[in-house]
Amino acid sequence: MANAVQSYHHGDLRSALIEAATARLSEHGVDSLSLRKLAEDAGVSRTAPYHHFKDKSALLSAIAAKGFSDWHTAAKRIFEQEDKTPQVRFREFVHEYIGYAADNPEMYELMFGRTIWQNQAATNDLKNVAFPCFQFQVTMTRYWQEKGLLPNNQDALRLAQVTWGTLHGIARLLIDGIYADSSHIKEMCDCAADLFMQKQA
Repeated sequence: MANAVQSYHHGDLRSALIEAATARLSEHGVDSLSLRKLAEDAGVSRTAPYHHFKDKSALLSAIAAKGFSDWHTAAKRIFEQEDKTPQVRFREFVHEYIGYAADNPEMYELMFGRTIWQNQAATNDLKNVAFPCFQFQVTMTRYWQEKGLLPNNQDALRLAQVTWGTLHGIARLLIDGIYADSSHIKEMCDCAADLFMQKQA
C-alpha cells in the first residue's frame, strides 16, 4: 500500500492517500481504516493525513467518492457505445453493475451502505460526485424508455429507482453470501435484463 505514496509528486499526496486507503479497504475492510493506520501504510508522519482529511468520516467519504467516480466512468463508457444497440448496452450495464459489486464488495458497501449515508456523514465533495451518478441513472432510463426498452408509461425517476433497487438487491445478496455461487451471476444478470426490457415487435 505504501507504493502508492512513495512516488507521489508534490501536491498529489491526497490522491495517493486515497489510493492507499482504498487498497486497505479492499484487503481488510472498513473497520481497519484509520488516519493513523493510513499514515503507517503510506510511510508519512501521523499528522500528514490530517492536512487532507479532518477525521475518519472525511476519509471514508473521499474513498466512496472515488468509487462513485470510477463507477460513473464505467457507466458512461457503456452508455456511449453508439456502435451497439440500446438492448446490448442495457444488458452490458446490468452485467457491469453486478460485476462491479461482486468484484469490489468493500467499496460497494461503503458507497451505498449505512456507514456514510444513514449517519449523515457524507461530505459535500462526496455528494457532488454521488448525486450526478444517481442522476445519470435517470438519464439512461429516460433514453431506454424513448427506445422502447423500458415502459414509457412510468415516471423516469421512479423507474430508475426501481431498476437500481433491483440491481442493488441482487448485488447485496451476492456480497452477503446469500447467492454464494458466482457461476450464477451471468444468468441472474441476463434474467434481470430480460425482466426489465420489453420485447421488441
